[in-house]
Amino acid sequence: MYTQLLRPLLFRFDPEKVHHFTFKAIRWFFKIPGISSLVKANYVVRDPKLETNVFGITFPNPVGLAAGFDKDAKLFQELSSFGFGFIEIGTLTPIGQDGNPKKRLFRLPKDAAIINRMGFNNGGVAEAVSRLKKNKGVIIGGNIGKNKNTPNEEAKHDYETCFEALFDDVDYFVVNVSSPNTPNLRELQDKKPLTALLSRLQQKNGQHKSPKPILLKIAPDLTDSQLLDIIDIVKETQIAGVIATNTTLSREGLQSENKVEAGGLSGKPLTNRSTEVIRFLSEKSNKAFPIIGVGGIHSVQDALDKLDAGASVVQLYTGFIYEGPKLVKAINQAILKKRS
Repeated sequence: MYTQLLRPLLFRFDPEKVHHFTFKAIRWFFKIPGISSLVKANYVVRDPKLETNVFGITFPNPVGLAAGFDKDAKLFQELSSFGFGFIEIGTLTPIGQDGNPKKRLFRLPKDAAIINRMGFNNGGVAEAVSRLKKNKGVIIGGNIGKNKNTPNEEAKHDYETCFEALFDDVDYFVVNVSSPNTPNLRELQDKKPLTALLSRLQQKNGQHKSPKPILLKIAPDLTDSQLLDIIDIVKETQIAGVIATNTTLSREGLQSENKVEAGGLSGKPLTNRSTEVIRFLSEKSNKAFPIIGVGGIHSVQDALDKLDAGASVVQLYTGFIYEGPKLVKAINQAILKKRS
C-alpha cells in the first residue's frame, strides 16, 4: 500500500512540507482509540530472540530509526509502533535554530536517495527534554551537536550543555561531528580536537552515578588513515562505540537532476560505502567496540550485510521514507529467522 499508493502521492509535494504534514497526520491518527494497538499488531515483531544487548542496553529488536527524522522528539512514541526497537532523536543543539535557508531537502527518486542541507534545524534541547519526560518505555538515543554560530574552539560547551540536559531522559548519546551542513563542523573529526571533545564528555559522564553510553557518528568520506585514527580515539577515550555512517558528499554515479544540490547524500548510493566502513572498523579493531550500522538500508539484504560486516544493530532513515514501515518488519523477521 505504501509504495504503490502513499509514496507516489507524497512524492508529488515538497519533501520538507510532506515531512511536517506526515508528522501531523500520524499524531492525529494515533489519537483514534485502538489505532496504536492496530499498528503495532501489523508491524511490531516480538520475540525474545530479537533482543540484542549492546553497550549495556537491551534493545527489543536491532532495527532503529536514525537521527534526523524525529529531531525534536515530537513523535518517538508513535514511530516506535511501526516496529522500531529504538529511536534516535536530534541532532539537538543548546539553543533552537532555524537551520539553513529553504529549499534544503531534495529527493533523488532515480537514485532512491535524498540530499539534505538542513543545518541542525531544531527547537533546542530544552523543548525536546520536556517531551521526553512523557516517554513510555521507548529506548531513546540523544544525538547532540553545536549551534551554527558557536566557533569550533567553543564547541565543547555546546556538547556539554546538551549532554547534561538530556542525561536523565535518553539511554545513549551520539556525538555528531560528521554532518556536512554546519560550517567547519567536520574539522572536529580530526584526531586532536575529537579526542579532546570525547574525553571531556567522558569526564562529565563519569561524574554521574550511572554513566550513559557515548557513541561517535562518523562520515563515510573518511580515509582508511582517518578510520584508523577513529579506532585509536575510541580506545583512548573509552567511548561505547561508533555509528557508521552519516551522509556523504560524494555524487558518484547519480542519475537524478537534483544531484547538483549541495548537502549530505543519503540512501541507496551510500549502501556499499557505509558497509565498507563498518567492515573496516570491525576488522581493524578486532571487534573491539560495537557499531551501529546506518546508510542505504533499503532492503532486508542491505541490513543483513551490515550485520555480517560487524554492525551490532542497524538504523533506517531514507530507506524508511522510500520503502515504508514494511521494511522494518521484514528486516526483523529475517533476523529472527537467522537466530531461530
